[in-house]
Amino acid sequence: MFFEMTHLESITIMHGNSMSIPMNLSLSEQSLQFYTIIFKYLLNEMSSMRRMLMYCVFGGASGAVALILVFFLLSIPTKDFAIDIDPLKDNQNLFSTSRVTVANIGRMTLTNVVVDYGGGGKNAIEKISSLSPGEKILLSPPANSTQSVTVTADQGVKVTKAYRTPLKIPGMMGS
Repeated sequence: MFFEMTHLESITIMHGNSMSIPMNLSLSEQSLQFYTIIFKYLLNEMSSMRRMLMYCVFGGASGAVALILVFFLLSIPTKDFAIDIDPLKDNQNLFSTSRVTVANIGRMTLTNVVVDYGGGGKNAIEKISSLSPGEKILLSPPANSTQSVTVTADQGVKVTKAYRTPLKIPGMMGS
């Protein structure tokens, strides 16, 4: 936007559509017309900013919805029968703690789930009659268990995983 003065007859304001303010008007009428033009210009600019803000808001919201849908679709079980196990063994100075988490991540119920901790002995094997979809069970293995856990079920599922140890951070208990 710029202003152009021509022979003191009128002031021309150039922005999109040019508008001129006649000089034969009184000073208050000229300023009123001038401020009216400026106000219309600012309203036009604000509406384009508002439009741009609306596009950003709707774009961000649709992106968030798409991301949620992707995570939801990825979390749906794809196999009928599947097991996830998480064996953990934490050896500390005075004692050792162990746990095994068994989870059914399939769509169907698993039956006769057998957890073999290895190492022999009467406590080396644990049996679970059934495990519903999404159900998790936390088990305590015996002290003489080996380095891995094997879980089997009647539906032909067999998973073997080695015990993992948690990260030792200096200053924390057990490090």
